[in-house]
Amino acid sequence: MLCAAILLAAGAASAQQTPDGAHLFHYCTPCHGADGSGNPAVGAPSIAGLPQWYVAIQLRGFRHGLRGTHFDDREGMRMRPMTRALDKASVGTPFEANADALARYVASLPATHPATTLQGGDAARGAQTYLLCGSCHGMRGEGNEAQHAPPLAGASDWYLLTQLKKFKAGVRGWRPDDAFGQMMRGMAGTLADEQAMKDVIAHIQTLGK
Repeated sequence: MLCAAILLAAGAASAQQTPDGAHLFHYCTPCHGADGSGNPAVGAPSIAGLPQWYVAIQLRGFRHGLRGTHFDDREGMRMRPMTRALDKASVGTPFEANADALARYVASLPATHPATTLQGGDAARGAQTYLLCGSCHGMRGEGNEAQHAPPLAGASDWYLLTQLKKFKAGVRGWRPDDAFGQMMRGMAGTLADEQAMKDVIAHIQTLGK
């Protein structure tokens, strides 16, 4: 009987330490969709296939207030309660373990290749601008974990435009303890206007094809 009790306790502890990322993803589906393809109507980008490290960093950023705390970031403010729900989403499992499990599941989803929605961008002109972006995000838009720079190839174009505007306006990267966000804020500040943003995004849309 004692051995059985020990085995049951060990099994329960193991279950608590290994949260189910697929189950946790139900917190994401109302906005990002069951396939992670996103929904522009609610400002939710495609997340399917994003690197595990990037998803985990963003979940932690929302949970700990590096993102979603500026009053003009409505979409970010909607994400914050979703990450707080991960605190005890699995019985006995803390936020960090749940966030890692969810990030692994998101990374396992097949990329959805969002359709182009923006018009008026000049990819050739944007290619010159992108030389600066490529120093962190990679010249093929593949991303760089060391710089916390996500892959850009295959990203939702409307989302890229929204985030560039937020960085330029100081809605993202405004906190002094957000070193990488502040770096992006500086980079976005080099883009003169929305046309310059559309140009660089038009170039990004050619990457990975």
